[in-house]
Order: sequence, then structure tokens, then C-alpha cells
Amino acid sequence: MKRPYNLFSDHLKELFGRRIHKISIDAGFSCPNRGGTRHLPGCIFCSPEGSGATGIKRGASIRDQVEDGKEVMVRKYKAGAFLAYFQSYTNTWAEPAELRGCFDEALAVADVVGLAVGTRPDCLAPEVLDLLADYHRSTYFWLELGLQSIHDRTLEFIRRGHDYRTFLTAFSAAKECGLRVCVHVILGLPGEDRAMMLATAAAMARLRVDGIKVHLLHVIEGTPLARLFREGGVKILDQEEYVALAVDFLERLHPATLIHRLTGDGPREQLLAPLWSLRKWEVINAIHDEFKRRDSRQGALCAANDVAP
Repeated sequence: MKRPYNLFSDHLKELFGRRIHKISIDAGFSCPNRGGTRHLPGCIFCSPEGSGATGIKRGASIRDQVEDGKEVMVRKYKAGAFLAYFQSYTNTWAEPAELRGCFDEALAVADVVGLAVGTRPDCLAPEVLDLLADYHRSTYFWLELGLQSIHDRTLEFIRRGHDYRTFLTAFSAAKECGLRVCVHVILGLPGEDRAMMLATAAAMARLRVDGIKVHLLHVIEGTPLARLFREGGVKILDQEEYVALAVDFLERLHPATLIHRLTGDGPREQLLAPLWSLRKWEVINAIHDEFKRRDSRQGALCAANDVAP
């Protein structure tokens, strides 16, 4: 049965002729939004360990992290090919020579067929973009760019340390280099109503973003958001609300945009809310069911011109 949205993993399978699995890497970078001249402790939802996947062998060499990730993926999924995903913190906040060493180390591991590099829109100096363009020309490459929301009021509240204009400048520069760009957004941010969240979807449709990761706001122990949550200062979406919003959001995206993620969670031992987010496949199945109930699909309500894939 045809999916109601354009799933990234399907794209990879069509391109490579087999399933490709991502291996998350912590390269030991930090983030300009923590301390330094900004005097900020980071985004309100980000833990002291940084935003990223669980299970990473932090402190190990990049090669060892990739090899360890391969072992897990082979055991669980009989995987045979991989993308090295530089996920934790800001993976362009270093000199190009250091970045090249990290990326080359990952690509040198057998069966790694490409790279994904996660970063912030205020950490893409011209010389770094030139480096990323080199990888785009030589391997399969994605730039993952954290935005979260198009609304400056929200970005200020969550302490992103940049505004929407900064994102637009970075996105434009990345596209001029020919890069595939996956944009990260969060549904359920404090102070945002449905209209604001769907405005973010419409903006991503106008930009014709190559890919998108849709996260739900979740509360991790040890974050400023955790304190707000305990004080009653932030409302967390329930599963039914999130499912409806996720479908609303995808209906307004361009139909050609690849969907890299539809939900999100946190480490089970640190997650305060919403606990329903741990039931990932239940959430994804509910999103599928909602598309079916509406007889709808990704892009059905896209207002961008020339929406044909």
C-alpha cells in the first residue's frame, strides 16, 4: 500500500537498492549557544549532554562509534549499509580541517555510503559550506539544519540564539552550494497555537525544503524546560492532539519533501513527558490511520505554487 507521505527511508531504498541505516555519532563538539559570549546555557529543551540519540559511545573514537553502531544494526536489522550521522551538538562548529578529519574517519569505515551532518543556521561559515559542498560532490550527503519554528518570539523564548532570518540566510547559502537540506521543527513549543505551527509548515513548503524532521516537544530531566513543566508553565500535547497536528502539518508541506522523522522521544530514564511518546510505532500507526480517515496525503493542502512532485 502506498504511504500517504514521502518517507526518507523509502527514498534511500530506491536510490541504493537496499535499506540504509543511520549510525549516530558524537564527535565531541559543543555548541555556541552554551556559555561563551552569549551567556546562555543552551536551548531550554536541551539536556547538559546535548540533544542527540541514546546509545552513542561518547568519548570513543569516531571509527569505534561507527563500528559499534554497525554491530548493533546488523544484530537488530541485519543491516548492510549505513549513513554516518553526526548528530550530537553542533557539527560544523570547528575549523574545516578538523571537520574534514572527522568526516573522513567515518567514511573510511566499510559499508558507510554517506554522511548526514547536524548543525545550527548560525554555524555555517563560507569555508565550512565549501567543505560540505566537497562531500556533496563526492558522496551521498545531507545537511540537517535545526530551526524548530519560524516565529522569532518562540525562538527567543526557547533560547535558540538566532532568529528566522538567520535560518533563511543559511538555508539559501546551503542551497546555492547544491546541498540537500533537512530542516528540524518541533510541534508543541510553548506559546505556539495551531495556526503558528501550520505557518511553519507553509513556510517550509514555500522554501521547497528537501527533507524535514518533525519532532514533538518532550521534557527531559535536567533541562530548563523540566523546571517550567513542573511549575505548570508549559503544556505538553497529548497523543491525539499530536497526531492531528502532525497530519495537519504534512498536508501543508510540499509533496516532494522527504519526511525523515514523524515523532520523537527521549531517553526512557530521563523522559518526564509525554510518556506516550515512548510508544513510537503506536504514534506512527495513529498518524497513518488519521491520513486514511481524512482520505488525505502529504501536500494535499500545500499552498505553494506548482506543487506537483
